[in-house]
Amino acid sequence: MKLTKEIKIALVAVVGILIMYFGINFLKGINLFSTNNAYYMTFDNIQGLGASTPIYADGYKVGTVDAISYDYKENGPIRVTADIVKDLRIPAGSQAEISKDMMGNLQVNLLLANNPRERIEPGGTIPGSINAGIMGKAEQLIPVMEKMLPKLDSILTSVNALLADPALAATLHNAETITSNLTVSTRELNTLMAGLNKQVPGMIGKANGVLDNTHKLTANLAALDVQGTLNKVNATLENAQQFTEKLNSNKGTLGLLMNDTQLYENMNSTMGHADSLMIDLKAHPKRYVHFSIFGKKDK
Repeated sequence: MKLTKEIKIALVAVVGILIMYFGINFLKGINLFSTNNAYYMTFDNIQGLGASTPIYADGYKVGTVDAISYDYKENGPIRVTADIVKDLRIPAGSQAEISKDMMGNLQVNLLLANNPRERIEPGGTIPGSINAGIMGKAEQLIPVMEKMLPKLDSILTSVNALLADPALAATLHNAETITSNLTVSTRELNTLMAGLNKQVPGMIGKANGVLDNTHKLTANLAALDVQGTLNKVNATLENAQQFTEKLNSNKGTLGLLMNDTQLYENMNSTMGHADSLMIDLKAHPKRYVHFSIFGKKDK
């Protein structure tokens, strides 16, 4: 059978269309001959998620997004069909999470639950959520930054006014002067400390000498018969006390002199008479001394 030119062109066109179809799906990451299991995920917002978006579990790629459908009648959650390797066992309670990296690339992360007894069977539904990530947090900060901009502008205006104030320059100059003075004081203090460090050994030597002398003095004091000395002092004090008691009593000459009034008056009278006698003796010595070369008394 001889093929006409038209049939050849048609066959080439069909083969080209098939190659293009399989090639496009291959580039999207869709395996048309895949034997993976199909699961469904539900999201309120898919953040621009599309077919062939990779699906990861614990950082390892386990599948891709196969299709996305939206219920226009019920306005219900968006249903995502996921093509996941059949060897992966998805525990019951697991969730799907859409995340976006710094470059804006989307991916789906399977958050596997710790449930070894139950699992989600192929064809089951996995609830989904959105993880805004760093970019989402940055978007949340934008309104806050917009509110802060007027305040920042006011702060910058105040800072500029402060920097233009001549008093600030004077203050900085004073601070520089104070810093210079502190530097000089520190240098002088270091010099003083160096001098003290040189004198410290000599002072320590003198202190050691004083301590040695103190030690010798302590040793000498320890060698003294302190108890015997104290006994002698006590005996002396007792004798002095006895002497004082005798003086205060009427016994003995000193005691009588100090305590007997009559004896004192008699002695005082005797001394008065003796004084009168001496005066009269000086005035009339011949009355009391009779002396002659020839032994003749003076009449």
